[in-house]
Amino acid sequence: MSKKNNSEKDDMNDFDPYNFFKLSGPDDNKNNKNKNKKPRRNFSFLGFLLLLLIVLTVVQLNFPGKLSVSEVEFSRFREMVIDGQIVEVEIGENYYIGYGPKVVLPVEDADKEEKGFRVFAKEVASRETRPVYKASGYPLSQFIELLDEKKVTYKFITKQNNAFISMLISLAGPIIFFVIIWFILFRKMGGSSGGMGSIFGAGGSRAKAVEEGKVKTRFADVAGVDEAKEELVEVVDFLKSPKKYTDIGGKIPKGVLLVGPPGTGKTMLARAVAGEAGVPFFSISGSDIVEMFVGVGASRVRDLFKQAREKAPCIVFIDEIDALGKSRVNGFGGGNDEREQTLNQLLVEMDGFENEKGLIVLAATNRADILDPALLRPGRFDRQVPVERPDVEGREAILRIHAKNVKIADDVDFVSVAHGTSGFAGADLANVVNEAALLAVRNGHKLVTMDDFNDAIDKVSIGLKKKTKKDKEKQLQLTSVHETGHALVGAFTPDYPPVNKITVVPRSNGVGGFTQYRDKEEKFALTRKDMINEVDTLLGGRAAEQIVLGDISTGASNDIARATDIIKQMIVDYGMSDKFKNMTLGKGVLGNRGGDPNLVREFSEETQNYIDNEIAKLMEERYEYVLKLLEDHKDLLVYISERLKEKETMDGKEFYDIVNGAKHCEELAAPLT
Repeated sequence: MSKKNNSEKDDMNDFDPYNFFKLSGPDDNKNNKNKNKKPRRNFSFLGFLLLLLIVLTVVQLNFPGKLSVSEVEFSRFREMVIDGQIVEVEIGENYYIGYGPKVVLPVEDADKEEKGFRVFAKEVASRETRPVYKASGYPLSQFIELLDEKKVTYKFITKQNNAFISMLISLAGPIIFFVIIWFILFRKMGGSSGGMGSIFGAGGSRAKAVEEGKVKTRFADVAGVDEAKEELVEVVDFLKSPKKYTDIGGKIPKGVLLVGPPGTGKTMLARAVAGEAGVPFFSISGSDIVEMFVGVGASRVRDLFKQAREKAPCIVFIDEIDALGKSRVNGFGGGNDEREQTLNQLLVEMDGFENEKGLIVLAATNRADILDPALLRPGRFDRQVPVERPDVEGREAILRIHAKNVKIADDVDFVSVAHGTSGFAGADLANVVNEAALLAVRNGHKLVTMDDFNDAIDKVSIGLKKKTKKDKEKQLQLTSVHETGHALVGAFTPDYPPVNKITVVPRSNGVGGFTQYRDKEEKFALTRKDMINEVDTLLGGRAAEQIVLGDISTGASNDIARATDIIKQMIVDYGMSDKFKNMTLGKGVLGNRGGDPNLVREFSEETQNYIDNEIAKLMEERYEYVLKLLEDHKDLLVYISERLKEKETMDGKEFYDIVNGAKHCEELAAPLT
């Protein structure tokens, strides 16, 4: 290749806007000078400033805005002071400047006095003017005495270097003003970097940077996600000793995607990785990258990776990456040009760096199903780490971590608290501990007791406790019968979680009362029998109302909705119907790439009619079963409901003492019948 062609290639590199983001390789040193050149700009700021200075100089010369000065002899100058023609004097090192009294000139005379072109001649003509005289001479004490005698005001002025410096001083204000206009208008409307909206670096990264060694979070501070921590140990080990992996030919994943429900500790895990590795940590949210102006998000991504490369080895953490990484398939995500450009820039950056320098991208999302496939391919986010809700042991460990700085009473049983917080994420458990501490202070306790924890669980999961009003006897009876129906069906259903607590104390979100169960073990897969048992328990409240009160209420609306949804899932999603065995109708549990599966029906009208009829049939069968079950234990139902109405809250021990006592009495009476 000729020198000319090489020169042309170098010139093309100069125009490459991403050239300075590329990592240097073994062959890059000789061309390092050219690679560090910034992209050329079509409009130079220095050129703009020079042009502005020339324009302002011309304006200053043609529109001086100064009074005309008449040169006179010193003797004449002295006579004018004596005659009162000069009322103010400025004394320099070798000259005098005298000002006569102010006069208002007519319009035509003022036009003659003003030199240069005036845009607003009429307005200028109406201003005051005064004669100015200048005489050469040195400051004399006799002359100063004369000024004092004639009561002429005077002042000494310092020497100025030259006229050019004086002109620059007078132009300083306009120059500063136009510089500000430059940033506001020119750079905002498509300047050299950042595109629209880049005023004062708005197109730069908004990432929060934590320097090396300043991330205090460790793996010991994260509990309940042991599997995820094991997956991330490799990342930490690579950042500490990358040579061990590169020598054998292995490559650490460029990107690690943390997937899990909100509050499970994804962000804390990312910080723990940076803390364990002892490397800088860059944190930014996906929503902070995307902007309403096209090009700003891409600029922020470039700036983020530029900063990260300068600090490598380091970790870049993008939280809620689904805000910018939504799938582009079939226009999903709205076809937003800014979001697509930002996503494309992220894809380019993740392809453009080599992991030998130790730059690792961590991202978190709870919507992995809507991410663009290009993000998830090998070479980008090629490792997905599930961060799930903790099990019982995990919840206990999380509670103990958050309770380290809380004064705990001896009666607090974290195992029991963990069982009572089934389905809670790490953030929920942290909130439970904090609410328990606040409730302890409200109740006047010096230590956080078990009652405080129980109240905190109810407050977080259900709502604030309301003070019961004894005058609402009818409402209280209805609620007690309803909740007793739930509890009794659960007690007489094999393999159903035991009752932990029953209460008729109303809550702030419209809940009149609730029945709390205590899961013995975590269930990650439900059988058909488990789902039927759940439906039976939900229908127990309405069935109890019908048996005891002879009427039904709206209090069972949520129970009916949940029961209907369970049966619908059994038929549509899980293939548990008689007609469509082992078949999934429509999208099922796979969803519709973030959309509402109910809006997309992939079966016929006839199938829909069958689903509706099957739901109604199965609901009727289960309701009749629950009615018969509670009819057989009506006396027990009435007794417990009356007891609950009196106490307002009944724990599981007292409930099962009553139920087991009734069972024992039935067993004793059985031989007599």
